[in-house]
Amino acid sequence: MSNEFKSMPLDEKIIYLVDNLHDLPDEIAVEGLDILSKAGETEYAVVLAREKGMIQKAMDILVDSGDYLWAAIIAKNAGLEDESKRLYTDGLAYYIDMEMFGRAISAATALGFPPEEIEALFRKGIEVESRTMDLGRARAMIDSAMDSLEIAMIGKDDNISSGIKEAIKDERAKMADRDLKL
Repeated sequence: MSNEFKSMPLDEKIIYLVDNLHDLPDEIAVEGLDILSKAGETEYAVVLAREKGMIQKAMDILVDSGDYLWAAIIAKNAGLEDESKRLYTDGLAYYIDMEMFGRAISAATALGFPPEEIEALFRKGIEVESRTMDLGRARAMIDSAMDSLEIAMIGKDDNISSGIKEAIKDERAKMADRDLKL
């Protein structure tokens, strides 16, 4: 099969790899990982790597594509707690640099950041997104986001939720004070 695979055109190799992902012989799997990764088929490459027990390779593929969150989850599921934490930490820095604040918030949450730091990331994300928005609508967006966050906290009485509720209350008071001064 290996010789037959080697003689296939690239597009046929990709189709073959995807169609036979769970049943590939080991001698094709390593080359298949490279082919799938280079073709931008990250998810398939990661599944193949995990199928073949190449956990580090799966994590490397994800990090190369900027998906630190998935890589950290794979590490955690493999019992690699320190590696998982390192990936979340590296991912947090990467996501902040790339202005991907939704993912940065996910990484910070996984790392157990306090609510005020998570809220700061949330606000930075709103600020970044607001650059291309009509600033008149930014306030409405913030209000809507705060409403959504409050709704998500209904019925939750843990410390993080309480901290978020208190931060929202404080921020609403500050916004009201600013509005009165205008």
